[in-house]
Amino acid sequence: MSTYKNIVILTGAGISAESGLATFRASNGLWNNHKVEDVATIEAFERNPAYVHEFYNELKKELVKAKPNKAHLAITRLQKEYDANISVVTQNVDTLHEKAGNQNIYHIHGQINQAVCLNCGRILETFGDIDTETVCPHCHIAGMMKPNIVFFGENLLCMDKVDRLLSECDLFLSIGTSGVVFPAASFVQIAKYNNAKTYEFNLEPTSNNYFFDHHIYGPAGTTLPAFVDEMIKNK
Repeated sequence: MSTYKNIVILTGAGISAESGLATFRASNGLWNNHKVEDVATIEAFERNPAYVHEFYNELKKELVKAKPNKAHLAITRLQKEYDANISVVTQNVDTLHEKAGNQNIYHIHGQINQAVCLNCGRILETFGDIDTETVCPHCHIAGMMKPNIVFFGENLLCMDKVDRLLSECDLFLSIGTSGVVFPAASFVQIAKYNNAKTYEFNLEPTSNNYFFDHHIYGPAGTTLPAFVDEMIKNK
């Protein structure tokens, strides 16, 4: 293995699946057993905010109970024991990376434990319920809080920072993501264009696997700790 100085780790639903969380976007188009157009678009929120809030409040309870698995913990070990700038870019709205002690985390699809005020733009962090009566603690206006989740058709979060990280990274790891949802699916191309080594960790090959230099198949909770062991041994 080479020695790396700037590492970007992209994670998707597959890394959380080993913690008992479903991959929310099913092959039948449902979003956690609900129609996408009913719970995951800005039009749905404008049409029926109470229903959308109820959906995410229930989802929040499920995610709160989940515990990080060996793959999340392997990232923590890598960040602590490998001398490099290591960032985690995640498509997951859960907080398993935080629970595992990961640092430098960028939630490009938002976080289940946050709501954003549509009036003042400030973010409220809470694992409690948010509804149409919730008052923004900053501007004190009621009924303007939206789950800080990137709905379909909205722009991803933190992208200026992510673009810079990808342009500077010399090692790119993709863990548990299908590689079909853009723009995240293009991150490996950007990293490779900037001469990074690229590794894919997945249960099976993905549709854009030809952009990866190396493919490591199997449960991330098994394959990633072994990979991290090897990196630390050869640092």
